[in-house]
Amino acid sequence: MTTFLLGINHNTASVDVREKVAFAPEKMHDALQQACTEVGMDEIVIVSTCNRTELYCEPGEGSASSISEDEIQAQVLNWLANYHQLNEVQLQNCIYLHRDKDAVKHCMKVASGLDSMVLGEPQILGQLKSAYAVAREAGTVGNNLSRLFEETFMVAKQVRTDTAIGENPVSVAFAAVSLAEHIFSDLSQASALMIGAGRTIELVVQHLRQAGVTNVSVANRTLERALELKEKYGVDEVLFADIPEQLEKADIVVSSTASQLPILGKGAVERALKARKHRPIFMVDLAVPRDIEPEVAELEDVYLYSVDDLSQVIDSSLQNRKEAAQEAEKIIAEGVSSYEEKLRTLGIVSTLKNFRQKAEHIRDTELEKSLKLLDQGESPDKVLATLARLLTNKLIHAPSVQMKKASADGRSELIQLAEELFELEASNEEGSDFDPEDEKHKRS
Repeated sequence: MTTFLLGINHNTASVDVREKVAFAPEKMHDALQQACTEVGMDEIVIVSTCNRTELYCEPGEGSASSISEDEIQAQVLNWLANYHQLNEVQLQNCIYLHRDKDAVKHCMKVASGLDSMVLGEPQILGQLKSAYAVAREAGTVGNNLSRLFEETFMVAKQVRTDTAIGENPVSVAFAAVSLAEHIFSDLSQASALMIGAGRTIELVVQHLRQAGVTNVSVANRTLERALELKEKYGVDEVLFADIPEQLEKADIVVSSTASQLPILGKGAVERALKARKHRPIFMVDLAVPRDIEPEVAELEDVYLYSVDDLSQVIDSSLQNRKEAAQEAEKIIAEGVSSYEEKLRTLGIVSTLKNFRQKAEHIRDTELEKSLKLLDQGESPDKVLATLARLLTNKLIHAPSVQMKKASADGRSELIQLAEELFELEASNEEGSDFDPEDEKHKRS
């Protein structure tokens, strides 16, 4: 089994590149199936978030050993560029490629929040689980990637349970509200407009409430999710059509949707500023692709931040989690070793199966002979003794012949392996000439 991972993340690419390779959720099924067919992979999982796009690939048992890393990179990169209608040159300097053990380790680090912009952030684990579930629904996951992701989720859970990596509120949502507290002298007097109603927006609402903000509106394409937030946090629910009106009232705007096109343009914000008599608006765009046109930042009285801009705020709050991350690294290292051990165990399954089938065939053959002898009136004691002797000789015949051959060829390591395999004590007797084959000829 060979696992390849090709990815782009916040460490290798800016948000303007990341948004170009983001996958729309509603198109993910088709993208997965297309990738499997065109890249020539047996299994593929695509993880696409605001901070990363990663493709986990299994080429299949037949072709894995014959495909080089360069070939895999070229195939996957070519498909990724073509799918998003990009030039490969735009992506070549941004990608990373991991294989086998390194791919497993990276996956576990991602799931545990160690590879996130916000160290230890918990949302990524849910995003990985969602990506895995979507790939299963699309039929692009088989036994190999299933093992990888199931093991990854177990390790990530252990990291969360056994370390303090998730303690202290450090997330893009927390960073956005912390930044707002530096801009507004009294945050409790500010009004906020949330665009979107996903988990990230819910976290922003939580932090705003803790900061004393009482006037919060949530705009979403459908009211169902906004109503859930209303019930939990007492926010006001509004539709997307109400955003222009709400924008005139909002001191704080935070947007995080899965839209492939900007929701707020420069013109709409400019009109809102005029209605506000140029009272400033603090805006945070947590979406990739971006929800707010970058040109909005050119307007006076607007403070616009993207996910990348929040990194400095986040960095100042990470010391406690860095210590926990060292403990998490140890857990992940153990997880990688355990995963590899399980894979090695899987490799012997077919051999063990064949070994058992051969032994059972010998047993059944000799048992049938013994039953016939009993039917013919032979003494049961004699039949049992003969059965035991013949079973013993036939079971040890092949190993004995191979060990004699190994000894003659000077392959002492095979002899030592046989002693370990059959739990034998090494014999000190020289020149032993026992040979089951000779014994068989003597009896015959």
